[in-house]
Amino acid sequence: MRLWFARLCGTAASQMLLVAIGWHMYELTHSAWDLGLVGLYQFMPALLLALWAGHVADKHHRGRIVAACFGVQAAVALALLGAVYGGEDSRALLLGLSLVLGGVRAFQMPAQQALTPLLVSPQMLPRAMAFSSAGIQGAIIGGPALGGMLFVAGMGVVYGVALALFAAAAALVLRLKYHHAAPPREPVTMKSVLAGVEFIWRRKPVLGAVSLDLFAVLLGGAVALLPIYAKDILHTGPWGLGLLRGAPAVGALATSILLTRRPIERQVGRTLLFAVAMFGVCMVVFGISRSFAVSLVALAVSGGADMVNVVIRQTLVQLETPDPMRGRVSAVNSIFIGASNQLGEFESGATAALLGPVGSVVAGGIGTIVVAGLWFRLFPSLARRDRLTRP
Repeated sequence: MRLWFARLCGTAASQMLLVAIGWHMYELTHSAWDLGLVGLYQFMPALLLALWAGHVADKHHRGRIVAACFGVQAAVALALLGAVYGGEDSRALLLGLSLVLGGVRAFQMPAQQALTPLLVSPQMLPRAMAFSSAGIQGAIIGGPALGGMLFVAGMGVVYGVALALFAAAAALVLRLKYHHAAPPREPVTMKSVLAGVEFIWRRKPVLGAVSLDLFAVLLGGAVALLPIYAKDILHTGPWGLGLLRGAPAVGALATSILLTRRPIERQVGRTLLFAVAMFGVCMVVFGISRSFAVSLVALAVSGGADMVNVVIRQTLVQLETPDPMRGRVSAVNSIFIGASNQLGEFESGATAALLGPVGSVVAGGIGTIVVAGLWFRLFPSLARRDRLTRP
């Protein structure tokens, strides 16, 4: 439970920080391009460091790695807090700290993903993944909503609360107890660093699942454009941005609770592909909507569809991977996740600069639907996958 509460605090703080940085940047520059750059600056260090980070997660104490990552994110929140009250906030500072956040998450994600299988049995892993996701989605709901409300008291207050939550998360992970057997010392070679890539390439259902998430969310994500939708299209303020940011998590939370009680047991491949196509449909609806209520519903349903994707994909990856490889395989998975999120934010900002925000979101949603159909043919072993256990 300590890991669950730590992830709850850390995820809430991270979401508050992302909302705050996005709104902060848009207030400073009023530029969709700069909103996209925030995502790109978080993605690039994560891409460059991920494979090495996976090797580190397999060779060192994963709990201490996660705690250190929370500590660095607390330092980022502290720097932003000082900049706001000192009047030193700037575009360059926000982009520079985005680089730091990207580098930190390169190490946090593989170590954190590889921790859960050490704490539960393989039979309980699908339920544990759903339960963990329920907590995370609750934090994703609460984090942006709380951040939006705290904006009333000032941007510095948002950064201060994020700082406290990151510190609490680090303290909880440091108290986590599990058996850690130090692996034998081995030299760091290109072969050992790239072992996760080779592992995923050889297992086509896993390759299909993680690449599907990459291309679907890369095209269909609209997170970076939410400040524009909140302010210029739906005509709301920071509180509305917080609700829009939290709406996908509402649907994801409801879905994850359902999956905790009734896990997906049959036709998991087809279910995964259908969920991704549904995510694309929701993005098209959100893109053309001018109603705040309709937009919230579309985002909530998209969150539910994405949660089905997350639970199936993460469970499939963890069950197929032996523990000595989990850090490196999770690192490769984190590259796909990071690309679909941070690089997707850059893609959204760049296409919005060319097509406008509505054109960007609608085109991305249609692209996601097309990807789901293509993956049905490109990865027939994934489409035919019936159960999450090994066939």
